[in-house]
Amino acid sequence: MTKIIEPSKQSSIFRRPSSETGIWSWITTVDHKRIGIMYGYAAFFFLLIGGLEALVLRIQLSQPDNNFLTAAEYNAMFTMHGTTMIFLAIMPISAAFFNYLLPLQIGARDVAFPRLNALSFWIFIFGGAFLYSTFIFGTAGAPEGGYLAEEVGWLGSAPNGGWFGYQPNAGMKYSPGTAMDYWAIGLQILGIASLVSAFNFITTIINMRTKGMRFMRMPVFTWMTFAVSFLLAFSLPIIAIALFYVTFDRKFGTTFFLTEGGGDPVLWQHLFWLFGHPEVYILILPAFGIVSEVLPTFSRKPLFGYAAIVFAGFGIAFIGFGVWAHHMFASAISPIAQAGFGLSTMVIAVPTGVKIFNWLGTIWGGKLKLNTPMLFSLGFIGMFLIGGLSGVTHSIVPADTQQTDTYYVVAHFHYVLFGGALFGIFSGLYYWFPKVWGKMYNESLGKIHFWLMMIGFNLTFGPMHWLGLQGQVRRTWVYAEETNLQFWNIVVTIGAFIIALSIIVFMINWIFSKRNGEKAPFDPWDARTIEWTIPSPTPVWNFSKAPEVKSLDDFWHTKYSEDEDGRAIRREEANQILLDLEEEGLNPTEHIVLPNPSYFPIILASGLPFLGYAVIYKSIPLALVGIVLLLIGGFGWGTEPLEEEIHEDSDE
Repeated sequence: MTKIIEPSKQSSIFRRPSSETGIWSWITTVDHKRIGIMYGYAAFFFLLIGGLEALVLRIQLSQPDNNFLTAAEYNAMFTMHGTTMIFLAIMPISAAFFNYLLPLQIGARDVAFPRLNALSFWIFIFGGAFLYSTFIFGTAGAPEGGYLAEEVGWLGSAPNGGWFGYQPNAGMKYSPGTAMDYWAIGLQILGIASLVSAFNFITTIINMRTKGMRFMRMPVFTWMTFAVSFLLAFSLPIIAIALFYVTFDRKFGTTFFLTEGGGDPVLWQHLFWLFGHPEVYILILPAFGIVSEVLPTFSRKPLFGYAAIVFAGFGIAFIGFGVWAHHMFASAISPIAQAGFGLSTMVIAVPTGVKIFNWLGTIWGGKLKLNTPMLFSLGFIGMFLIGGLSGVTHSIVPADTQQTDTYYVVAHFHYVLFGGALFGIFSGLYYWFPKVWGKMYNESLGKIHFWLMMIGFNLTFGPMHWLGLQGQVRRTWVYAEETNLQFWNIVVTIGAFIIALSIIVFMINWIFSKRNGEKAPFDPWDARTIEWTIPSPTPVWNFSKAPEVKSLDDFWHTKYSEDEDGRAIRREEANQILLDLEEEGLNPTEHIVLPNPSYFPIILASGLPFLGYAVIYKSIPLALVGIVLLLIGGFGWGTEPLEEEIHEDSDE
């Protein structure tokens, strides 16, 4: 039985697209699963670009007084590496998980606003393309006579003011050209995408939970999606305002951050880090959610302290807004402020520690299955613990002052966001691979990927602690031979290439398994949450009928009961239950109305880059093109048919 959704016969200027296959079906889709997959592929593409930029940086720093890169090229690579990894790789990979899994985990057929979901994705795509178009159209330079004043090639034409854009260094006076304009406006476009998603996910979680899915029955990953969405909603407007000021300073002669006009460059630091430190938790909380799903499954026992983990996640999100100024202890803020922010930096370690102990409690006494997702989750705990402990040292003002602008900070940052966020993300990619593709990945290649990444990661970022304490300054493209820093820099570079090798292994595994992997069993991990109660790959309708949830880990309790000692005992009828669920999931017996595809999210999103170019080049024609696209997209969006006719055809 197939269900063909056709546009209604009502009068309308525009009709919805009807293609169900081919590239147009993907371009016009509003299906949360397809959008999640597209988010994942796009984010992984940017992850590869950011990784290549990192390798270029490491080649430059592998030898003292190296001239592999010029100063301008190094600054551009450094700026684009950080910007890419944070805003174009880790955040959208998390969005891929949110998009694909959120409706499945709460028993919904889609998000609350499907077209808005598609709009978010296309804004992200156009924002990323706009940012990287700086390599084609952008220009960069430095004040006359500066060491960056040499002729700048295409590689150095990217933003060069650092991914944090400190003022006035990133202002027009010290960063002439258009490169930093691309950075400021590109981030604003990307921020719109994230903000749209945040409100969509909040609405979905509040309003679209299935029968019985109370808040305290939601999977932890859904809770972390909820927390991240609130973080985005409250933090993104801050950086949007700051970037708006930067753009006006650079293009229209205002002086928000220029002392000669009565502005204050330290104001930028406050605004940036008031967003920037919650951003750290926007990046890491999804990994917390993933690990909280993987550990119970492969430990064969319930998550220890479910409520504590949920409240700790929101505690981290809340306190995260009160620690930003530990990035500014070297900026001459008052001793009282230093003491206050030092204390808050200590306090935020408490809910983080709660999570660590809960995860260890989950593992303790469990029957561990060391599959690849479990290995990455265990690696996440170890690496994130190291990053968290090195971060606590920043609460001590004298220590923080010594560590500021050294490679110690780079080490801490990467242990949190690589050892934490990316290890958690890879755990999730392997864990839900069967759900997305209906195939099993190659376990041997998965474990090779893990061990190569674990070794390469620690070789890369472990020695950076020592390099920082020895005085190697970050954001400089050369160091003198007399500093005796060459050995550990060579080790770091070797480690970076080992990480690159591990990514190649992952890609081979992914491509091979997606095409030729073994068919995934209905319930490959003996999982606990309801996204595993439907066939794999996920049917277009998600659930053949709306599920009813009766408890936390409802799917687990469907398969298991407890003996007198409280130990889980698999029910005799469990296998038949799985067979019945698979049959029911593949053959729905009721009419299912799904959201219809639309051309207008991509049309609406395509107008934003033109407005960005118009601001940079002060071009009225480019502004008109952007406005026309926005009007067409908005008008078409508003006039699409709302009612659809569903026709059922039987296929023999």
